[in-house]
Amino acid sequence: QVQLVESGGGLVQAGGSLRLSCAASGRTFSSYTMGWFRQAPGKERDFVAAISRTGSNTYYADSVKGRFTISRDNAKNTVYLQMNGLKPEDTAVYYCAATGRRWYELGPHEPYEYDYWGQGTQVTAAS
Repeated sequence: QVQLVESGGGLVQAGGSLRLSCAASGRTFSSYTMGWFRQAPGKERDFVAAISRTGSNTYYADSVKGRFTISRDNAKNTVYLQMNGLKPEDTAVYYCAATGRRWYELGPHEPYEYDYWGQGTQVTAAS
């Protein structure tokens, strides 16, 4: 199995930046496609970004495209989410997720496609 632990969340003013980190256990991190999801109170868990096993492919939700950047360092078993230009509507609990599905096996980038989840980290962009 894979254990995922997010960090880096916090309170920031609108327009500010945060970098989330997701540290994974195990020796097979590079075998997993990684994703970030977020869930605001009373809302569904929504896709944010995904990155392929080698990091050569990325995909973003339209709502964050151009502002967020997903990356990974397989040597450190870590995936990152750089968030710039944060907006109040970005406020949510952010979850790191892993799936054994290959990049081109992914469908709609929904939570059901992912097998392992972190505990979440709160991101608050204050207006």
